[in-house]
Amino acid sequence: MTERIAHICAELSPAPVFADVGCDHGMCALHMLSRGLCGRAYISDVSAASLSKAEALLMPYIAAGKCVPVVADGLDGIPEPCDLVLIAGMGGEEIVKILRRRPLPVRFVLQPMKNTEKVRAHLLERGARIERDYTFSEKKRCYDLLRGSGSGGDSYAPLELRYGRDNLREAPAAFRAKLAEEIGKLRVRLAGGAMKRESREALLAALYEREMIADAIEGTV
Repeated sequence: MTERIAHICAELSPAPVFADVGCDHGMCALHMLSRGLCGRAYISDVSAASLSKAEALLMPYIAAGKCVPVVADGLDGIPEPCDLVLIAGMGGEEIVKILRRRPLPVRFVLQPMKNTEKVRAHLLERGARIERDYTFSEKKRCYDLLRGSGSGGDSYAPLELRYGRDNLREAPAAFRAKLAEEIGKLRVRLAGGAMKRESREALLAALYEREMIADAIEGTV
């Protein structure tokens, strides 16, 4: 189990019915089933070939009727509501497409690879409550993670929507590293060749915002 998968598993709570969408090798479902954290697990992937990796790992649970493999796009082929849904390792836009086609799950853990702001916005628009929203790292690569419930409502300030509420409140090391990396990339782009004034102004605004956040964090840690 990689550090990333172990980190995601640590955010999973007990649930009668669990779904791992885009389940890859099935390690998160194995975590839930082997520890008795769920009564039934659905593993889904749009590709039968990809799903076969998880099926091989989880065969004893499939044979016992505790794990149900589904070849489907997102949650589309899962026949019942799930108490906890995990969607990890996909782009944020793809996660939004999956969520949009169904009522929000009772509880969710989402780990978008990019466009996390779009996932936050979608959840808030639909009345979800985001309980944790932060960045973690594995081998110098940073990942965003959101955990919450499909009801209860929530509100975010604009900067929280862009960067993650717990990142701004707690300034975890992974977020500080991600911020420093983005600042460095923006400075390199601005020092490069000629560009349109609108593009330069947009880059300067992005750099200023990140530098402002970095300075505020530096003053509190």
